Amino acid sequence: MRVTDISNEKITDIMIKITFPDNTVKEYENGVTPLAIAESISPRLAQDVLAASVNDKEWDLTRPITEDATIKLFKWDDAEGKHAFWHSSAHLLAEALQELYPGVKFGIGPAIENGFYYDIDPGQHSITAADIPNIEKKMLELAQQKNPIVRSDISKEDALKMFGERNETYKCELISELEDGTISTYTQGNFTDLCRGPHIPNTAPIKAVKITSLAGAYWRGDEKRNQLLRVYGITFPKKKMLDEYLVMLEEAKKRDHRKLGKEMELFAFSANVGQGLPLWLPKGAALRDRLEQFLRKIQKQYGYQQVITPHIGNKLLYVTSGHYAKYGKDSFQPIRTPEEGEEYLLKPMNCPHHCEIFKAFPRSYRELPLRLAEFGTVYRYEQSGELHGLTRVRGFTQDDAHIFCAPDQIKDEFLKVMDIILYIFKALKFDNYEAQISLRDPNNKEKYIGSDENWHKAEQAIIEACAEKGINARTELGEAAFYGPKLDFMVKDAIGRRWQLGTIQVDYNLPERFQLEYTGADNQKHRPVMIHRAPFGSMERFVAVLLEHTAGKFPLWLAPEQAVVLPISEKFNDYAWQVAKTLNDQDIRTIVDDRNEKIGRKIRDNELKRIPFLLIVGEKEQENNEVSVRKQGEGDKGSMKISNFAALLAEEVQQSIEPQ
Repeated sequence: MRVTDISNEKITDIMIKITFPDNTVKEYENGVTPLAIAESISPRLAQDVLAASVNDKEWDLTRPITEDATIKLFKWDDAEGKHAFWHSSAHLLAEALQELYPGVKFGIGPAIENGFYYDIDPGQHSITAADIPNIEKKMLELAQQKNPIVRSDISKEDALKMFGERNETYKCELISELEDGTISTYTQGNFTDLCRGPHIPNTAPIKAVKITSLAGAYWRGDEKRNQLLRVYGITFPKKKMLDEYLVMLEEAKKRDHRKLGKEMELFAFSANVGQGLPLWLPKGAALRDRLEQFLRKIQKQYGYQQVITPHIGNKLLYVTSGHYAKYGKDSFQPIRTPEEGEEYLLKPMNCPHHCEIFKAFPRSYRELPLRLAEFGTVYRYEQSGELHGLTRVRGFTQDDAHIFCAPDQIKDEFLKVMDIILYIFKALKFDNYEAQISLRDPNNKEKYIGSDENWHKAEQAIIEACAEKGINARTELGEAAFYGPKLDFMVKDAIGRRWQLGTIQVDYNLPERFQLEYTGADNQKHRPVMIHRAPFGSMERFVAVLLEHTAGKFPLWLAPEQAVVLPISEKFNDYAWQVAKTLNDQDIRTIVDDRNEKIGRKIRDNELKRIPFLLIVGEKEQENNEVSVRKQGEGDKGSMKISNFAALLAEEVQQSIEPQ
């Protein structure tokens, strides 16, 4: 293989130019592979690299490059590297299942955020949790064969024939929907799968395997189709990584918001009410209200005006916005009224309603930016198999706002929204986060609405705002909303899991679709730009993430109960209630545990409830109008006057809400 620096002016017909992320350019022979490029840089890089992108398209390391291109190489620490590793592991799982259970049929087997899954139709076989060790053993056995994973481009006719002969009905259904000339397969060992890729070069890097669960899943998410077996798994290039992951999983079980929410009496679900429709209990409703008031106060400082819109809207509203065309089939069905031809929908988005509020009056440039905020509840029909506690529900409340502004105000408004989101992260101790700029897929523009010019302007505004703020955001093509690009904030919680919290979107398209106008300084009509933003995302999901991040030990200002009074015997119950009343009168959330139990038991039980302060009262405390203070996680703090404790707690509340 020949490689030369581009500064060398000698160019031949068989050389191509490869541009690296740092904008350096080198020449390689036509047909060079990303793996060969990695080897030309260093043997260690070639050993560690797992995947590549060529001209921003996913690319196998062993696939030739036949034209000038930009290239990125991905290792394990990169999301793209993990994705290729886990995608290949899904194929390895399928190969193992094929050997262990002849005749099984395969659906789809993608990589997911943590690992992968494969949907299979086991046919006559019964696969249970007892079979997991054998599946893991077979996967490792196959991985150790170090079989190359080979891509083949194949015609639609040949693909249908190949998978038809194997009676792979699910694969044939997928193939029938593909265009000829776009179909590829990947083979390792005795297993061949329909797949777009990319994959790691061979199975050798897969050193540790864990099948994490078995579940049911309807084919293509359709409850009317066959129910398949979904086998979840995860793999790593080192056993130590798997061991660390399993420790994290155990910790995650302890922090599961569904478990904590029940223990702390925050929320509940009822089959009679309906799947995915949470019921907020008094303590949870109060917690949520404190979060809302926290954000309302910030929004007021930034000039937001609060609005309220209905839970339903005329179907034509969402036809105009484009939401019905994009999501109508997957939404709750229209509500038909006695009026002929009149249909309403449960509100899937707040933005169309806010557009109509903007249109309610003639607008002047002097009113811009107009910032409309709403804690608006929306409804989306999620498949029952996809529902998960508060993180995936059918009815949820967004901390939504829409900023209507002039084009020259976009960047400044975008920066202010970023300030709000970062302030919230600091206040709630989400210290580990990263940002992602989600752009339109330039090769699949039909997925989006709006002109190329407006998309370019919107994308540039986000890129410039991130640069000005000093945020090193990663860029993802094809992840934009259908109406505009966006900036998403990904937070890592206390045990290292990534959550998408906070989003900002620039939108030239809804103002166009709703024909929004304002009168400019030139007395002419102009089209505003919309910025969509939701710092929490949704109240449900945010509370779930916060619960798991803190393991239920909320910041003091958010805690459902800030103190509990523990009388050491029944003789001091009256004094305990007197202390509680004094503190509650000062807005310190206090309860009394006057059960006929030993004080040691009361202390243990209330520490498990994650109440920040335990106030123990007996004869001495009653005589001196004091409480003996015990702080969660820190132990005894000594006795103090009730007024002194109230002052101490008020100071700590203020410290807990102010970003450090």
